[in-house]
Amino acid sequence: MTVSKREILKAKMKYMKLGTRPDSFYTVEATRSVSSDVPSDLTVQINNIAYLLHKFPLLPKCGLLQRLRDDSEEGPVKLHNIPGGEEAFELCAKFCYGITINLSAHNFVPAICAAKFLRMTESTERGNFVLKLETFFNSCILQGWKDSVVALQSTTKLPEWSENLGIIGRCIESIVDKILTHPSKVTWSYTYTRPGYAQRAHRSVPKDWWTEDVADLDIDLFRNVIAAVKSTKQLPNALIGEALHVYASRWLPHSSNGWATSDASSVERADDAKNKHRRVLESIVSLIPSERGSVSGGFLLRLLKVANLVGSSPSTKAELIKRSGRQLDEATVHDLLVPSYSTSEPHFYDVDLVGTILEHFLIHSSRHSSTENGDSLRSMYKVGKLVDQYLQAVARDANIPASKIAALAESIPEYARPHHDDLYKAIDIFLKEHPELSKPEKKRLCQVLDCRKLSNTACMHAVRNERLPLRTLVQVLFLEQTRSSTGLSSSPRLRSEPIREESVEPYKESTGKSKLLLSTRADHEKERDNGRVVKKPADKTPVASSELEYKLAKKVIREVEKKAREIVEEDDPGSKSELIKSKRKPSSGR
Repeated sequence: MTVSKREILKAKMKYMKLGTRPDSFYTVEATRSVSSDVPSDLTVQINNIAYLLHKFPLLPKCGLLQRLRDDSEEGPVKLHNIPGGEEAFELCAKFCYGITINLSAHNFVPAICAAKFLRMTESTERGNFVLKLETFFNSCILQGWKDSVVALQSTTKLPEWSENLGIIGRCIESIVDKILTHPSKVTWSYTYTRPGYAQRAHRSVPKDWWTEDVADLDIDLFRNVIAAVKSTKQLPNALIGEALHVYASRWLPHSSNGWATSDASSVERADDAKNKHRRVLESIVSLIPSERGSVSGGFLLRLLKVANLVGSSPSTKAELIKRSGRQLDEATVHDLLVPSYSTSEPHFYDVDLVGTILEHFLIHSSRHSSTENGDSLRSMYKVGKLVDQYLQAVARDANIPASKIAALAESIPEYARPHHDDLYKAIDIFLKEHPELSKPEKKRLCQVLDCRKLSNTACMHAVRNERLPLRTLVQVLFLEQTRSSTGLSSSPRLRSEPIREESVEPYKESTGKSKLLLSTRADHEKERDNGRVVKKPADKTPVASSELEYKLAKKVIREVEKKAREIVEEDDPGSKSELIKSKRKPSSGR
């Protein structure tokens, strides 16, 4: 908001001017006095300030001072516990002297609390300060939007007095009534600084016009306002969610900001800030409407990041994880990059947390797949792609173990990952960043990769990828040779869907244990039938049913074995004889 706009908003707030005399209070060291030809005959002590005043203007209007002066000996009247302190007392004293004072929503609360404390009521003298303040409150403050919000916020300094006098409840009631007003009937000033809004011509008031002003409130007051709005059930949940988003953006820290401090005072300040942010976060979470879509999935994940940062309660984290899982399909990779604050695990990103969120998403999807089959399937595809892209991002973490990457990759159902290019890229990045991986770790990592679901471009890259384990590389070579020989690459359908494979002759790995090059796999086409994924019976017709196809298969196998033998010789020269023996074994079934 520009400075000029702030000045306009201030100008539109209500003020009340009382008194006509000029201000004659002055200070000498720790003493406040009034310029007068009459000597002071009343001393009021408030904390470290002494007020040298006069009985005549004050006692007729202040019932408390009358009683204290009657009950005590001559000496200073001590008012250390007056609400609002010296400033509030001075407003009351100036009113008694007829000195000009300006009252507004900013100083109304301490003024009326102090006036009530001093018993400046109609029973003491007619036309007293309390009556004038209550009139100003009812006719001006409660009628204005900004005035009501400012007055409510000022109650934080005197919460008990404000609650007992009914100021908090009446301010909240006024604010809620205005929030529920139809935007077409909003005539008061409000703050609205959304990016790009000022540059556009607007004929109507935005529905969320009130969200920025209520975000100025302390969290307890904000919670009371939002709870009161929710209880009316007159506003859409998405609008309440927008108010929570605005408040969180203003008061919660960015998750990337750490709390590293050195000296003791800094540590204490950091702890205070964490406690405050924790209270704000937990209040916001408790206010989120239960309906899906009230807030975005990205917003939920941002709250979860902050929850980890400030150390929120387990129940708050569990609620955020559950809600984030329900809306995981709305998230981005950046949303999922949750820093790990665990001292026991050295990796930077909290992969386990993402796995838990994914688990909640899968549970939620399985429960709603029968009624929302189309949307559920689309959401599953989105999440499958999202997880693979997330794996690409975290694969660069040098400290993350292969088991966590593999476990998260395996969590995605097979039908939710129709293409494996993104998964292959994640595996390739991980292998590149972790050259020290053992063969079993590489094998575990690549087990989830289905080479038949790789595009031609990914296959061409994989054929030359020396980081892949031998078994995976041979599978890619076999697939590439099959595609080249049969012209499968020309068919868009067959590029994106699995092709049939039959078992081929086993070969010996460098360990000497017999392994199958490729196991017999059928082309299970997946269909949606009332939201369920149905597997058709496997096609049992062998690929080599015709003589032509059999000759082609033998040619492909010879070429694959030739390339595999070259790789094995480079990796372990002693395995050459084992592979030759495997090649000379007769094919089964011919």
